[in-house]
Amino acid sequence: MTETLSPAMARRIALAAQGFADRRPRTAVARRHLMSAIGRTGLLQIDSVNVVSRAHYLPLFSRLGPYPTALLDRAAQRRPRALFEYWAHEASLLPVALQPLMRWRMARAADGHGIYAGLARFGRERRGFVAEVLARVAAEGPLAASDIETAPGRSGWWEWGEAKRALEWLFWAGKVTTHARRASFERVYDLPERVLPEAVLGAPTPSADDAQRALVEIAARAHGVATASDLRDYFRLAPAETRARIAELVEDGVLVPVAVGGWQHPAYLHRAARLPRRIARNALLAPFDPVVWERNRCERLFGFRYRLEIYTPAERRVHGYYVLPFLMGDRLVARVDLKADRQAGTLRVRAAHGEATAPAATAPALRAELARMATWLGLERVAVAPHGDLAAALAAVPDPLDDAADDSSAGIAS
Repeated sequence: MTETLSPAMARRIALAAQGFADRRPRTAVARRHLMSAIGRTGLLQIDSVNVVSRAHYLPLFSRLGPYPTALLDRAAQRRPRALFEYWAHEASLLPVALQPLMRWRMARAADGHGIYAGLARFGRERRGFVAEVLARVAAEGPLAASDIETAPGRSGWWEWGEAKRALEWLFWAGKVTTHARRASFERVYDLPERVLPEAVLGAPTPSADDAQRALVEIAARAHGVATASDLRDYFRLAPAETRARIAELVEDGVLVPVAVGGWQHPAYLHRAARLPRRIARNALLAPFDPVVWERNRCERLFGFRYRLEIYTPAERRVHGYYVLPFLMGDRLVARVDLKADRQAGTLRVRAAHGEATAPAATAPALRAELARMATWLGLERVAVAPHGDLAAALAAVPDPLDDAADDSSAGIAS
């Protein structure tokens, strides 16, 4: 018989799989904490938006609390490399051990499949130029597109200069990889053999089926419990390939078919999934956090309708420009539109909205988490604007950072 899970059980399983049943480190965050958290998520999505912090830094803050972002930079940009960039969910940071699992995608990209149509066409039509750019990286690298371009393009791949298109085609095809990111977030490219560990480069290349099966299992472990659509979305796999790999994992006993109350589609429980009695953590979640990045799953798990409104005209936004959901225990109870005003040393809450089911303790719990985030970002205060139905209650809670400043001043005066 198919096991049935309640929605509350599914939520706790999903949050435990993402590390929210674990305590935050009691000591200074070390590389082992960082890699353990990434081991749970499987990847970190990269995005250029920097309203609060770069997207790949935020999920680790949600799980670890204040941590030195230099730890992540070193893991991704210095030897020995622990992480590398490639197209996974979207542009992502992944553990280097997963590089062999991406080679089938690289091979398909080199053949013009699974890649932007315009970029595939460029690779076909400008093979000679692409080869010239690769030769320059080999001879001179690491190089960014701006080191090659005579007339740099603007944002959007369709406005890239020719060198940028060539480098991105080579990146998709696995001929180059990311050496580092400049302060402007510009990608600097180099040959994989000069970036990735020898043991990774020398690892056997699995078949496409074997690689996809491994990726589906990583997605299933990261989700705890998930539908086929959830599992497909995690690494952006094709539906038919995902269904085939799920069937194989069910046959092997890695995935267990289950039904979740209120879910329209069958679900699959990873055999290593945990069901904690409760989730006793609060956290602000980034728009690109794996817990919420698939909006349909977010609504299924939490009854929380969430949309990213960055590209929505300001007059049509409902909750704000860069909105972070607030997790309190196993519920999403509020959302805040945040901006790190570094010049003023202030974390600005431009709007705060509560869910209908938000408990009375939401405002003080959220205020404490905002103070923790501000400290991590190197900001001195939190300022709450009078927008949203939770704003007044949130503003009425004393800012813990003000108390800390008063204590510090008292200590100096004494």
